[in-house]
Amino acid sequence: MSLMDIPQGTGSPLDVVERLASFNDWSFDRAGDDEITISITGRWADYHVSFTWMDDIEALHLACAFDLKVPERRRGEVLHLIARLNERLWIGHFDLWTNDGLIMFRHALVLTGGVSATNRQCEALLDAALEACERNFQAFQFVIWAGKSAAEALDAAMFETAGEA
Repeated sequence: MSLMDIPQGTGSPLDVVERLASFNDWSFDRAGDDEITISITGRWADYHVSFTWMDDIEALHLACAFDLKVPERRRGEVLHLIARLNERLWIGHFDLWTNDGLIMFRHALVLTGGVSATNRQCEALLDAALEACERNFQAFQFVIWAGKSAAEALDAAMFETAGEA
């Protein structure tokens, strides 16, 4: 059975997200009718993904944070890195929540006019967030922990090897 075999339903988009979490055996907490939080273990970090249904603008908002706190002294360079990363992204964007020092990837699925969210749409929204976080986590680490500049961190993180030694 695949995710596509699960009935779509016509409920809240968060019902679709809850089914996605259950299908993948991810821990989740349904904080209310308008929010669900999922914990997902990635290659580089544990991701805390919050989906919020914003009824007033008819959008499903995703915020994906990872356990990497930005010290005050590195925030300027992290902001430079975020700007450079966001230039490369086609969908979604990274933010730095300065009060908490947290890096977050954000994106939204607009469902105006009573459109229902599908399994595949919610899965694609989550996949885009996890892919962006996994691909760029090391660049953030290089800036925060290794003291590298945004340019140096991008060069190091984007370096791909071909084959095996």
